[in-house]
Amino acid sequence: STMRKRKTTDSPHSSTDLSEGKEKLRLKQEVGLISGVSLIAGTMIGSGIFMSPEWVLHHMGSTASSLLIWAACGLLAMFGALSYAELGTIIKESGGEYIYILRIFGSFPAFLFAYTSVILVRPAGLAAVCLSFAEYAVAPFYPGCSSPQVVIKCTAAACILLLTIINCLNVRLATSIMNIFTAAKLLALLVIVVGGLVLLAKGQTQSFQNAFQKICAGIGAVGVAFYQGLWSYDGWNNLNYVTEELKKPEVTLPRAVMIAIPLVTCLYLLVNVSYLAAMTPSELLSSGAVAVTWGDKVLGSWAWLISLSVALSTFGSSNGTFFSGGRVCYIAAREGHMPDILSMAHVRCLTPSPALLFTSAVSLVMIISGSFTSIVNFFSFIAWLFYGMTISGLLYLKIKKPELPRSYKVPIIIPIIVLMAAVYLVLAPIIDQPQIEILYIVLFIFSGIILYFPLVRFKCHPRCLQRVTLHLQLFLEVAPTARDAN
Repeated sequence: STMRKRKTTDSPHSSTDLSEGKEKLRLKQEVGLISGVSLIAGTMIGSGIFMSPEWVLHHMGSTASSLLIWAACGLLAMFGALSYAELGTIIKESGGEYIYILRIFGSFPAFLFAYTSVILVRPAGLAAVCLSFAEYAVAPFYPGCSSPQVVIKCTAAACILLLTIINCLNVRLATSIMNIFTAAKLLALLVIVVGGLVLLAKGQTQSFQNAFQKICAGIGAVGVAFYQGLWSYDGWNNLNYVTEELKKPEVTLPRAVMIAIPLVTCLYLLVNVSYLAAMTPSELLSSGAVAVTWGDKVLGSWAWLISLSVALSTFGSSNGTFFSGGRVCYIAAREGHMPDILSMAHVRCLTPSPALLFTSAVSLVMIISGSFTSIVNFFSFIAWLFYGMTISGLLYLKIKKPELPRSYKVPIIIPIIVLMAAVYLVLAPIIDQPQIEILYIVLFIFSGIILYFPLVRFKCHPRCLQRVTLHLQLFLEVAPTARDAN
C-alpha cells in the first residue's frame, strides 16, 4: 500500500531490498561529535539572541530577573536534552519526539505529533528564521528606510531553495556548512561579549544598578518571558532527529549535548550582559533590533559586521532546522503516517530528498502568506505540549521498564523537573491571558483525527495514489530505505 504501517514484530534492521535483494539502501552515518555539537549549537544560535532580549526584559521588567530567565532557560534546555539523550540510547531510531511517542504511547498520538509538526510547526519555524535572515540580509541595501516586504519574502524563499539544494545533494555538505556557520556565529558572539567586557571595564554599569526593581511576577508574564527565551534555545533536541545518522550514537549523543548547551548558555548570558552594558534598559526596550543598536553604539563604522553576523547566524540556524525537520517527515512516512513517497531516499545521494522537498514547499507557502509576528509564542506552546508528552514517556520507561538496555541514564529528578516546566509553560499563558489563537492551534492538532482513521487506521487510499507514487519515484530517482536502528 502507498501508506504502510510497519508491524512491531519487524526487526529493527528490516529493509526493502533493491536490485533483487542484493543491495540495501540506508542513510549514511555521517554525523560525528563535532558535527553533532554544530547541529545543536548552530540551530540554537539563530535569530533569537539578536531579537528576543528586549521581549524577555519587557515581560520581566528588570535586568536581573531577565538574566535569571536566560539562565533558567539554558538550564531547562540542558535538562531536556539530557533526558532526550537517555531516550536516544534506549530507542536508537531517528525522528525525535515522533519516534519516542510512537514506541511508547502508540500510533494515534504519534500521528497527531507528525501531522502537527510536518504541516505546521517545522515549516513555520523554518519560515520564521528565513524571514529573519532576509530582513538582516537586505537591510544594508535600503539604508535609512524599511526594506520592501516583497524583497524580504523573495530573499527568504531563495534561502529555502538554496537550503533544499544543499541538503538534497549531500549529508556531508550540509553538515560541513553547519560547522562553518557555527564557527562564524560563535566568533560574532565573542565579538559582542568582548565589546561588553570592555564597556564594563570602563565603568558602564548603570544598567545593573537597582537591578531587581520593577520585577513582573505574574504567572503569565513569566511564562511568556520563558517562551521568548526558549525560542533562542530551540534546537537543543535536534540531534535526536538524526540518531540513525550518528557515528556511535550512544557516545556521541550525550557528549554533544554536554558540550553544546552549556557553551550556548554561557554565551547568551554574556551577550545579554554586553547589551545592557551598551544600552540602558529603556534603550534596549525601544530597540527594534538589539544587536544592530549595540553595533551602532560600540562598533561605529564597523556596525555593518553585526548585520552580516546576524544574517550568517540565521542562515546557519535555518540549515540546522531544515536538516532535522526533513527527518521528521521522512521517519513518519517510513512508519506509515505520511505518504509512502516521503519515506524514500535518493539512490545516489542517499538523502531523504522527497521529505526535504515537501518541507521546503510548505515553508514557501508560509513565507508567502505570513510574517514573523507572534509565531514564537504559538510555536513554543505546541513544542512544549509534545516535549511534556515525550518526557512523561521517559518517566514511564524508567519506572515500568528499568530493565531496558541503555548506555546512559539521567537521574529521575531531571525529567520530573522538565515535565513540571512543560506543564507550566503550556498552562500559564492560558490561565493568565487566554488567547483565541491557542484554541485554533488545539483544534488544528485534533483535526488530524479526520485524516488518521480513514488513511492510517483503515487504509482507505485512492487507487490513483499508488500510480502517482510510482511516477514520482521514477522522476525523483528515489527508493524505499532500510531502517538502521542498531
